[in-house]
Amino acid sequence: MFQRKKLRKEYNQKLIELMENAKKDWMYFSQLEEMSYEYDEELHRLALLAKSKYFFLFREAKKRKISIR
Repeated sequence: MFQRKKLRKEYNQKLIELMENAKKDWMYFSQLEEMSYEYDEELHRLALLAKSKYFFLFREAKKRKISIR
């Protein structure tokens, strides 16, 4: 039982770290897209992909009932 709680806590922490990295990537690509003079389709796709990854991880955290403080 104790091992199970320890593993859950460890993987929840990894999920939080992934969420932080995904949010940083999303913000980076979004800001880069806003600062660019011309429309770049590849940059737009990268921003959408980063946003999708972040919200996928967000939904997973919500399912696991993880709170980030």
